[in-house]
Amino acid sequence: MVPWKTLESVKTTEGALQLRQRGPKEFLITIDGGCLMTSEESTSERAVAALACAAIKDRKAPRVLVGGLGMAYTVRAALDALPRAATVVVAELTAQVEIWNRGPMAILTNNAVGDPRVSVVIDDVAKVIKRAAKQPFDAIVLDLYEGPHHAAKRENDPFYGRGALDRALEALTPGGVLAIWSEEANNVFKKRMADAGFETTLHRPGGARAYVVYLGRKRS
Repeated sequence: MVPWKTLESVKTTEGALQLRQRGPKEFLITIDGGCLMTSEESTSERAVAALACAAIKDRKAPRVLVGGLGMAYTVRAALDALPRAATVVVAELTAQVEIWNRGPMAILTNNAVGDPRVSVVIDDVAKVIKRAAKQPFDAIVLDLYEGPHHAAKRENDPFYGRGALDRALEALTPGGVLAIWSEEANNVFKKRMADAGFETTLHRPGGARAYVVYLGRKRS
């Protein structure tokens, strides 16, 4: 078996973030030695973007915010579903991840981040959402490495707490959608979305697979 080669390692508050490669199109990103994501599996990343974009398909020049760049599969799926006049803003915490996607990993998504519709902001997506009320988005896609399942009990979670959902609602245009990937379904979180004012549906694009996507629409 061909061994993994570490291309680069970056220090983060959660440990070393590493990009590894094995073969021309096989990549692995690890955090503190554990697997964060792999190029071999991208179905959930594509599904959350596809669901969000399908909900706003009639808009001529939609603005979409993607939280978390990863290997850019979510961005690629959004671009494939959006019109040429769309704008995609990606909030990513680690600047090196953008460099990796413009460099060795660009082959995975036909250089999605190089698309003229895309701009990458190196910032916490929660902060980007908080600032967005003056220029709201038509869709917000949260594809973070930890979904809301384990955070459901944390009312003040910066991404999935009630306050965070209130800010997301304000950051959306009328009829806009919030799409959230999760490890599995959680009724507490689904109710929290509904209580925040979202018309919420739960989707299982992977069939019997565990992951789910919450889709919350802001009332027009």
